[in-house]
Amino acid sequence: MKNKNLPISTRDMVFTALFTAVLCAVAPFTIPIGPVPLSLATFIIYLVAGTLNWKLGALSVFLYVMIGSVGVPVFSNFGAGFQRIMGPTGGFIMGYVPCVLAAGLIIDVFKRKIWAYALGMAFGTALLYTFGLAWFMILTGNSLTVSLALCVTPFLPGDTAKIIAACVVAPKLQKAIKTPWKTCS
Repeated sequence: MKNKNLPISTRDMVFTALFTAVLCAVAPFTIPIGPVPLSLATFIIYLVAGTLNWKLGALSVFLYVMIGSVGVPVFSNFGAGFQRIMGPTGGFIMGYVPCVLAAGLIIDVFKRKIWAYALGMAFGTALLYTFGLAWFMILTGNSLTVSLALCVTPFLPGDTAKIIAACVVAPKLQKAIKTPWKTCS
């Protein structure tokens, strides 16, 4: 139901908040493999991009970043605070927003065709890596080659698998949340 005074429906608010909550619940659990830990956060971000529209997806992930920046331990390894965003891996946290925004835009513009999911998520991941890598290099002084070896190369196979899985799951989730809710009579 859409309230005439709000630009967003109650249903959209619920799903935006739900995806934010799922991201907050999943992201802290990581496997440390170097300066950037292995996490399922990107998988959830791909699901957000493929399930919600680009605006709601960006809002959902932005809320996650804001929740973590004010001190709620939702970042990797239960980290939190603005200092975490300003640290060497903070560019990856901030890169989540352009990642979901770009992926969602591409998916929406191309009318949710299956190839658009893959293209959008791959392009979003490239933006995520760009933001994260640039920030990491600025703060650590590492060269591009070293930074790629530490922050990108180890994650390519996993992110590819996450994109493939999200391309299968997200269209089904999107269809399910667009199906009218049945009410109990």
